Amino acid sequence: MSEGLAHTTVLLHEAVEALAVKVDGTYVDGTFGRGGHSRLILEKLGARGRLIALDKDPAAVAAGQLIADPRFMMVHSGFAHLTEVLRGMPVNKVDGVLLDLGVSSPQLDDAQRGFGFRFDAPLDMRMDTSSGQTAAQWLESVDEALLEEVIRGYGEERFARQVARALVAARKERPIATTHQLSEIVAKAVRTREPGKDPATRTFQAIRIYLNQELEELAQVLPQCMDCLKRGGRIVIISFHSLEDRMVKHFLRDKAHGDRLPHKLPVRAADVPKGRLRLVGKVVRATPQEVAANPRARSAVMRVAEYTGGVDV
Repeated sequence: MSEGLAHTTVLLHEAVEALAVKVDGTYVDGTFGRGGHSRLILEKLGARGRLIALDKDPAAVAAGQLIADPRFMMVHSGFAHLTEVLRGMPVNKVDGVLLDLGVSSPQLDDAQRGFGFRFDAPLDMRMDTSSGQTAAQWLESVDEALLEEVIRGYGEERFARQVARALVAARKERPIATTHQLSEIVAKAVRTREPGKDPATRTFQAIRIYLNQELEELAQVLPQCMDCLKRGGRIVIISFHSLEDRMVKHFLRDKAHGDRLPHKLPVRAADVPKGRLRLVGKVVRATPQEVAANPRARSAVMRVAEYTGGVDV
């Protein structure tokens, strides 16, 4: 990874402010990236505070290991293993968890990672380059029906069938090994183009989400975030994709509502179990000024909840 690749942290101040950092608190940055949020959290922590950062990307871990601060610990792990990581510290409960979902700017801008189609590069797309199949390896043998399902489900691509058929036909001629190969095949299969969007965008997104199990890992970490919080601790989640945000929204809402009893059941309101979370504030989006300075912030959605210690439902 080129050290010259820059990363502008989205909703930096808004996210850290939403954590309501206590000077002696213990916090988790579940998606270190290049450490924008982590560094600001450390600025707000006192000498007894503690910050644990996780990332599955070895390049991000290397960047985190450069932070020489006794209050900070960098862990090479995906956030789906949050509970396991904390037990190994050992840490029982924390005061806040921050998740900044999706792919980071350095991952997109490093041609060798194969996340985008601006550069011709090996078709990799793995967030953790130390394990798992590359996109090129997966495309060599994936069943056409599954390929169509992935492109439609994770990319919301209405030409998913045509794209899957074109990719399977193309690989019979030669392996789909580079980003430009994939982009060119998809462009020919997508009949109409969305204004301002490359026709390969949805397919690239779908393959990346599937290969990295992004939605599955998000589903795993959400209950872990809630379970590891102290009473009054905060969950702050920034998502960039409608599928992610929908999952986050439903989880937080369901855990905030508490038990739903049958209508007109003769039970006093005070006796109805309360939810384990309290929604904090409204949905936060990047300001027009931030979007102008960093266009990748335009789809960011931040949701915040506080652990109340109520009864699970």
